[in-house]
Amino acid sequence: MNHMSDNDGKKTLGVRGGGPSSGNVKQSFSHGRTKNVVVETKRKRVVVPKPGAGKPGGTGSLGGDPSKRPAGITDAEMERRLKAVQAANARAAEEEAQREADEKAREEERERRREEAEQKAREEKEREEALKAKAEEEERVRREAETAAKRAAAAPVADPADDGGASRAAKSGAARPAPSDRPARANTKTDRDDGAGRGKGRDDGRRAGKLTLNQALTGGEGGRQKSMAAMKRKQERARQKAMGGPVTREKVVRDVQVPEAIMVGELANRMAERVGDVVKALMQNGMMVTQNQTIDADTAELIIEEFGHNIVRVSDSDVEDVIKVEDDKPEDLKPRAPVVTIMGHVDHGKTSLLDAIRNAKVVAGEAGGITQHIGAYQVVTDSGQTLTFLDTPGHAAFTSMRARGAQVTDIVVLVVAADDAVMPQTVEAINHAKAAGVPMIVAINKIDKPEANPQKVRTDLLQHEVIVEKMSGDVQDVEVSAHTGDGLDDLLEAIALQAEVLELKANPDRAALGAVIEAQLDVGRGPVATVLVQNGTLRQGDIFVVGEQYGKVRALVNDKGERVKEAGPSVPVEVLGLNGTPEAGDVLNVTSTEAQAREIAEYREKAAKDKRAAAGAATTLEQLMQRAKDDENVTEMPILVKADVQGSAEAIVQAMEKIGNDEVRVRVLHSGVGAITESDIGLAEASGAPVFGFNVRANASARNVANQKGVEIRYYSVIYDLVDDVKAAASGLLSNEIRENFIGYAQIKEVFKVSNVGKVAGCLVTEGVARRSAGVRLLRDDVVIHEGTLKTLKRFKDEVAEVISGQECGMAFENYDDIRAGDVIEIFEREEVERTL
Repeated sequence: MNHMSDNDGKKTLGVRGGGPSSGNVKQSFSHGRTKNVVVETKRKRVVVPKPGAGKPGGTGSLGGDPSKRPAGITDAEMERRLKAVQAANARAAEEEAQREADEKAREEERERRREEAEQKAREEKEREEALKAKAEEEERVRREAETAAKRAAAAPVADPADDGGASRAAKSGAARPAPSDRPARANTKTDRDDGAGRGKGRDDGRRAGKLTLNQALTGGEGGRQKSMAAMKRKQERARQKAMGGPVTREKVVRDVQVPEAIMVGELANRMAERVGDVVKALMQNGMMVTQNQTIDADTAELIIEEFGHNIVRVSDSDVEDVIKVEDDKPEDLKPRAPVVTIMGHVDHGKTSLLDAIRNAKVVAGEAGGITQHIGAYQVVTDSGQTLTFLDTPGHAAFTSMRARGAQVTDIVVLVVAADDAVMPQTVEAINHAKAAGVPMIVAINKIDKPEANPQKVRTDLLQHEVIVEKMSGDVQDVEVSAHTGDGLDDLLEAIALQAEVLELKANPDRAALGAVIEAQLDVGRGPVATVLVQNGTLRQGDIFVVGEQYGKVRALVNDKGERVKEAGPSVPVEVLGLNGTPEAGDVLNVTSTEAQAREIAEYREKAAKDKRAAAGAATTLEQLMQRAKDDENVTEMPILVKADVQGSAEAIVQAMEKIGNDEVRVRVLHSGVGAITESDIGLAEASGAPVFGFNVRANASARNVANQKGVEIRYYSVIYDLVDDVKAAASGLLSNEIRENFIGYAQIKEVFKVSNVGKVAGCLVTEGVARRSAGVRLLRDDVVIHEGTLKTLKRFKDEVAEVISGQECGMAFENYDDIRAGDVIEIFEREEVERTL
């Protein structure tokens, strides 16, 4: 911009361009100061081509005179540039016209809004004035009615014959309209607008046409607007009040769903009643509770009925309804592989037999030659039949795991050593198979040994109601040798035949249902569960719930260690993606959503916690007293157990529970899966307990903390050793047994009173010997009435240490005088004896 000066010396503002057009602008400053400034606006120069412009040799144009034209510009180029300038000028003119039209439209819109606002203000003012007039009229009518009532009360009682008062009242009534009549006529519009007129500001803002930006951002006054239904209810109440009627609202009767326990605040919410009213009702029923406390379903029913609602009882377990198993249609069922469980006594060759079948070595990995975990493997026979084998441990500590194996199995192969015959755990396996209603095949193993006697095995089985085919029964028996491989094909053929008879079928085209064979916490992979799919197909990405845990299938690994996308019926797989380690034996169910799975898992966890709490806590005063009485002389040995897999931990805990007697018992404070951690050491230190690790070790930080705190950590790989050590430790906690040896009896012949001594019994020792240092009991009619010690034992007048049988003596009891002739005195001594479990 250029600064220029005009004739009067004032500075002007201008721009380069055509001829100037000047004008005055008044600038305003603070404190009322102003200043006039002359502004010059120079017009834009418009280039208009002269006649003959652009033609070669034409005058007055750039193209006309080549000497005035910039170097290198041709006539065509010059023509194109002129056209571009004209087009730009035309566009500028259009834009200017459009701007002017927009400005005009905006001005009209502002004018319209201003008129609307003024109209609204006028209507608001009219409403307020109408309401005020109505209120004043009502007040005036009320005062006149009160004055008339006072006047009537003060007037003397009129004679019946004289009806002047009545006529006057009639005249006055005729002269003045009814109080309720006049305002009703005068304010018809007011009644109509009453609801909107009473609620000022925010209520009318709902009806106002335009929603301003401020209202939209703040949500109206107070940051929250009432719903349309609330406004209608408010208008209705205002109308009722104006008409003089009672303001009542109709009671809504609701169906209130109540679980086994519910919080007071939640109950009030479901009834749509005020929390204060519900708390008040509970207090009136003698329950001092707050809104955050929980009440049972029976109490809730009383309150609901008191408020006039209907109760609908629901159980927390209803969340499990989503996993109800539906029956499959016969046409959907397809054949599946049989699940075979190998059972038998310790060291009868179960795992060796399975190794021979699947040509793999598992024994080498087992400590002490016994199977510690439940394994699941698939084997394809020469005929193409697929068999799923479960190898359950045979040790007595794993009885519960073996029972669990029988629950998911179709066929049991009972392995009996030909040189050892039927043993205790063989009998247990038979009982488990019978309880599960599972057909049995007897595999008589170790027939290659010189001392093998298969016939004795068959005979011994008769005692347990297992009659093999060679003894005219219906149980198949096969002679095998895991060492040489003899009879293995016959065994597989027998299993395939039995499976054919069973006609095992499942529906693979449905949500998976399975059982956890084993579970463990794997470093790097997290919780891992070995699942045997029983029905349906388990796929990668499925959401499932298993016991108290839930998860999403992140990966499936088969028995060969290969990743698979899905697993059908009778297929064992390792499942990754759990949120915690489940228990062996838990049932796996696939759900449609993760929310369902989480809800079911949380319900089961809460139910299990409540069950444990109920089992561990006395609920009544009598139970509390009994527990205190029972525990008075019981010594507890607390221990912590960490194992590599869930099944082992569970078996150890069960073995520990069997150790002990009335005075000493082993208490497992905590059992878990995985390495020994710092938190385990902290718990052990607080409880003064040792930590037992079964096939696991403590991490470095846990070892350091254990050394600092003096917590003992013991490692084991065979369950026998762990159980024996705990038994020995528990035996050390037993208090020595105190035995009583009866050394003599004496009969009281006569009772004497001796000064400074009290009553003295003159006795005859009838049996054994009476000693001064021994304990004594006083028997009357063979009932013990006193137990204590002797104060004196005299022979004639001398104090003696003992008196032998057949001699007479004098006895006085310490702090006891109720002795009579004919009573019998029992003399005994106590000795301590060390005990073991």
